[in-house]
Amino acid sequence: MGLVEYQAAWDLQAEIAAGVAAGTLPATLLLLEHPHTFTFGRQGHIENMRWDESERARRGVAVHWVDRGGDVTYHGPGQLVGYPILPLAPLRQEAPAGDGYRRLPRGDFVGYVRNLEKALIRTLAGFGLVSGQIPGLTGVWVQPDVAARCPGCPPEARRKPSKIAAIGVKVDVKGVTRHGFALNIRTDMEYWGGIVGCGLDDPVVNLADLLPDPPSIDRVADRFIESFGWVFGYKMRPQAFPERENLPG
Repeated sequence: MGLVEYQAAWDLQAEIAAGVAAGTLPATLLLLEHPHTFTFGRQGHIENMRWDESERARRGVAVHWVDRGGDVTYHGPGQLVGYPILPLAPLRQEAPAGDGYRRLPRGDFVGYVRNLEKALIRTLAGFGLVSGQIPGLTGVWVQPDVAARCPGCPPEARRKPSKIAAIGVKVDVKGVTRHGFALNIRTDMEYWGGIVGCGLDDPVVNLADLLPDPPSIDRVADRFIESFGWVFGYKMRPQAFPERENLPG
């Protein structure tokens, strides 16, 4: 979808989620970038904001408090953001599979998050990058031995795992997922200095810093579409981005 203001994307999620819940729209995956934005989830703590209002204004950073899980994270150009809008079945009841309307077990919320991680890990593996999960944490991580070969990575990335993708999701009252993930491809790392990302003072890395010939965001998006369909069992049908005047807000 290209670069989309955060509020417009949030409103679009709500419109699509209503259609998915009503059965008039198929499960949908939005892929896009945001302008410089900090978002705080339901477990957000304002003390994890390092930049004051004047510094955020100088750098052009918007701030949103939203209804996803997790603490604060950064969105910006050079980051692939994905919002899966999927129907989850009621507890102890899974609807019959249907093209575009396949329901995932609602009770397995943790399993849904783990599958998002798996789709991201599979995507990165397609470019030759080994990444993984960390028990008890949400997101996708790169081990220090990988970052040790990266001249542009922060020194702390060579001592502890570095986060390359953050995840924060919500399941609404009708059992439809919203929000999703942010995968760092070639973001401006200075902006991560404005927050304590996800409340964890851990290093953050870009895909572009870890590969000698980094892919474009479009190539990563194409690979993720394939990986997402494989992990979740969906047949993917990419569609063009709607005209800007048709976006909510």
